[in-house]
Amino acid sequence: MAKNKNNQAIWSTRIKKKQSSFFQKVGGSINIDKRLYKEDIAGSIVHVEMLFRQKIISFKIKNKIIFGLKKIEKQILKNKFIFNEEYEDIHMNIEKKLFEIIGEEAGYIHTARSRNDQVITDLKIWMKSSTKEINSKLDQIIKTILKIAEKNIETVMPGFTHLKNAQPVSLAHYFLAHIEMFKRDKQRFINNFNSLNESPLGVAALTGTSFNIDRNYTAKKLGFDHPSHNSIDTVSDRDFVLDFLFCISVCSMHISRVAEELIIWSSDGFNIVHLSDKIVTGSSIMPQKKNPDLLEYLRGKTGSTFGNLFSMLTILKSLPLSYFKDMQDDKEIVFQSFDTIINCLKIFDEILKNISPNKKKMFELADSGFITATDLADYLVKNHSMSFRKAYEKTSLIVNYAEKKKKKLRELKIEELKKIEPKLTEEVLKVFDLKYSIKSKKSYGGTSFENIKRMIMKHKKEKC
Repeated sequence: MAKNKNNQAIWSTRIKKKQSSFFQKVGGSINIDKRLYKEDIAGSIVHVEMLFRQKIISFKIKNKIIFGLKKIEKQILKNKFIFNEEYEDIHMNIEKKLFEIIGEEAGYIHTARSRNDQVITDLKIWMKSSTKEINSKLDQIIKTILKIAEKNIETVMPGFTHLKNAQPVSLAHYFLAHIEMFKRDKQRFINNFNSLNESPLGVAALTGTSFNIDRNYTAKKLGFDHPSHNSIDTVSDRDFVLDFLFCISVCSMHISRVAEELIIWSSDGFNIVHLSDKIVTGSSIMPQKKNPDLLEYLRGKTGSTFGNLFSMLTILKSLPLSYFKDMQDDKEIVFQSFDTIINCLKIFDEILKNISPNKKKMFELADSGFITATDLADYLVKNHSMSFRKAYEKTSLIVNYAEKKKKKLRELKIEELKKIEPKLTEEVLKVFDLKYSIKSKKSYGGTSFENIKRMIMKHKKEKC
């Protein structure tokens, strides 16, 4: 095994004094960016293959470097590689180890590139695979929600505005609303995935390089559509990081909204959803308690993903072109948000599989608060040639009367209704039926049972 003759920082010939251990610890990122080792090695292998193709290095040197890199990868996979904080980051840790394995030829690996383009390349490759992983988890969430919807097409619940009873809806329709949210999340991640498809490799520190490199070759081999167009912008660009963090933040917000509703619905005041013992915790002092801690965990974690997005925006807001040490924090922020969203998606899926609606209580709640009043107003418009505002006024009078008599709308007799609107006949009584109300909402996207069945089939086909 060749011995590395230069076991010092790469800039040691220029900067004579050794860094303090504290500065070394603060300035290093190896404990964060070591998870990019696969991407770093893959990028380096493609880079040296290109250098050989362009006759910048010899066949022998190319093979020795690739041999060494693959050996390093095996060592890391077998937990036999020691990550050294002295070498600052994953790039230098791998390069220093390469010197140990193949000797001075390792010095050719960094020809025509900089750590500036190297780290962006690594991060983009990692983010592409991570985006696919997130969308795979979102697919699972959608699949789970579809199963809930299929079982609850004719489960009647109150639709809420301002958390007050508004109009009757199907529980399936409610859950299908969340599928639309998560489909938009998926599309956002796909859009960001497309923006990741510019290869940074080859722009070097900020100006490009005088070597006759082939950036189209490295871009294609690494799975990018094409090389980036401006070397300065490439080095300073972290828009793709912001986009990724934004996508995660919106997805987290959607999860939090569902979590909040399920917390409310499972509370003693509502009691329209039951949480399985698998997804609740107890109290240290109150023996009767079953707390929705996992749902609260999901709601709370949204704060950290929002914070990471704002942190990155703040880091970038005053940076001139092109590269600065400030950008070192991008990887830690990205990794934290990714780990959080993956964990939350797994938990969320488990929660969805362990909830059950209290159908009786849902129906009872829907059967309160004069929830079919709008149906009555619509009936008056359609059957008695009233403007909607006139029908609204008449309906309000009927609601006031029912409220005064402490009756539900469906409990009113036709004689009582005719005192307020003489044109009414017994036919009007059907509009107070909750399922009739739901069935009548046949406009595209509405809550009618037939619409819901078609929408479930549509979602299923889209996933095939």
